[in-house]
Amino acid sequence: QVQLVESGGGLVQPGESLRLSCVASGIFFTIDHMGWYRQAPGKQRELVATITSRGVTNYADSVKGRFAISRENRKNTVFLQTNSLKPEDTGVYYCNVRSVTHRDYWGQGTQITVSS
Repeated sequence: QVQLVESGGGLVQPGESLRLSCVASGIFFTIDHMGWYRQAPGKQRELVATITSRGVTNYADSVKGRFAISRENRKNTVFLQTNSLKPEDTGVYYCNVRSVTHRDYWGQGTQITVSS
């Protein structure tokens, strides 16, 4: 059974940082990429960042220069370093694993709240 467990969310003030982690277990397939998505209240889930097994990254324009995604392939772990957080970064952050056959797996999410 595939499980994705996120950690690292919390309540921070604008300008502060958080580091999210996601550990994937039960992986029985070849991973195409891992990544992070987020969903703000009343909005659709949106891509934040993805990273392939070769380290090719992709970021949403809204987080470029502030967030950094990284990965430990052998441990099926992906990280998201979030810096200079803004109130509009508030939301539930979901870890995603996509197989080479384009099947998606999701974690349960971790909340980031940015508020003064």
